[in-house]
Amino acid sequence: MMTTRRKFLSHSSLVLAAAAWGSTILGAPAALAHHGWRWTEGGNFELVGYIKTVQLGNPHGVLTVDAEGEIWTVEVGQPWRNERAGLKDEMLAVGTEVTISGERAADPADKRVKAERVIIDGETYDLYPDRD
Repeated sequence: MMTTRRKFLSHSSLVLAAAAWGSTILGAPAALAHHGWRWTEGGNFELVGYIKTVQLGNPHGVLTVDAEGEIWTVEVGQPWRNERAGLKDEMLAVGTEVTISGERAADPADKRVKAERVIIDGETYDLYPDRD
């Protein structure tokens, strides 16, 4: 009985490991390319507009911002990063005017920005203080 259970557990562990490996290699390249800064162009970019939608949480918050009729996706920090910068969830309300300073997507057709700083009512919330 013990041998059968041990073999079952070993087999289950191998199946789980293979599934995790397969999803990392086969199913997640877009997600892996998305996170971090590799998808950005590397320069400074500023966007001013009004928040249309808000999704906060992990791995990072996402805002849609209307900037003079163009809809942009803005990645803000993880919850702990926003909190450390003093940026509270309720500050990112729909209709709030924001200035986003950060890096835009390298692909000009991709209206997406990774925020380094968020400015609301003249107050700067520095999500990445070590970046310029």
